[in-house]
Amino acid sequence: MIDVLRIISAPLVAFYFLAIKFRNYLFDKGIFKTERVNAKVISVGNITVGGSGKTPAVLYLAELMKRNGIRAGILSRGYRRKTSGYLLVSDGKKIYSTVDDCGDEMYFVSTETSLPTAVSENRVDGCKRMLEETDIEAIILDDAFQHRWIHRDIDIVIIDQRFLNKTGNKEQRLLPLGNMREPFDSLKRADLIILNRKFLDDYSLPESLKHHFENKPVFRAYYEVEGIYDVKTHKKYSFEDFKGQKSLIVCGVAKPHSFLNVLEKNEIDFTNKMLFPDHKNYTLKEVQAIRKQFYDTNAYSVLTTQKDAVKLTKYSKELDDIDIFYLKISLKIEDSEKFDDMIISKIKYNPTHKN
Repeated sequence: MIDVLRIISAPLVAFYFLAIKFRNYLFDKGIFKTERVNAKVISVGNITVGGSGKTPAVLYLAELMKRNGIRAGILSRGYRRKTSGYLLVSDGKKIYSTVDDCGDEMYFVSTETSLPTAVSENRVDGCKRMLEETDIEAIILDDAFQHRWIHRDIDIVIIDQRFLNKTGNKEQRLLPLGNMREPFDSLKRADLIILNRKFLDDYSLPESLKHHFENKPVFRAYYEVEGIYDVKTHKKYSFEDFKGQKSLIVCGVAKPHSFLNVLEKNEIDFTNKMLFPDHKNYTLKEVQAIRKQFYDTNAYSVLTTQKDAVKLTKYSKELDDIDIFYLKISLKIEDSEKFDDMIISKIKYNPTHKN
């Protein structure tokens, strides 16, 4: 159905392209003004919709800030949250929001990092409010490559390497026909690029795209499994503990291929699965459907992603009799020492601009 709608809306691609080009032109020429805030700003974004690995990249940067003694916070728009405007999610010690109010990704990031976090559609206003309410000196912006109203000291773009290999595919067309927010030539704005192969084997860039990455620091990255964790006890397990068991796989992410691929590589049976749309806000009806399939298929456990586990915990009472486990992953960057030095040299040693 989605593919049909995209094809029908294909004539709008030209209008979208012109709008993007005109908007970027206005920023490039200084007609649209970029505003600085009293903090160092790292932007993590992409040129496609969903599934590139922005959240693991944000977690990587959060840990990097901690290791280097930099007081950092994280700001996101809070995709698919049920609130609007600015909202402080956590002060780094206590979480003040719910999954519904701040969105699944920011709630997940807040629990993982123990850093100050907030959501705001307006990144400039959000940064200013965050600086007033917390003691931070650097801000990591999640999904902000297109949000050009705020000055950033480092502009990072992360791209799913599997997507790059789909040359000629409609996915490499602009919205609404394809998956691209901006054309490849927008990468000239990036300070550095991360090619995320996730759990797949590495491969070279297609010849037709190489010129877009010239004269840019390009880092290759991949996912590493840290373990499988019990949602209730947080006890860590290995893949060996799940081999030969029939689990119900529950997944609501943009591109479930990587999640399913790592299960397959580790000989985990994933034939019994329920796949949901990205950022799925689970309702009681869907939780009951999960319960039904779990018992109808005589499954041993539910195995899901960490972001899905965060959303399912609010139904802990309804799922109390089912063992739920999540796969915990982290982003690993090849030549991480060089990558880390590039980030820290921009953040730690350059003077902060004052308003």
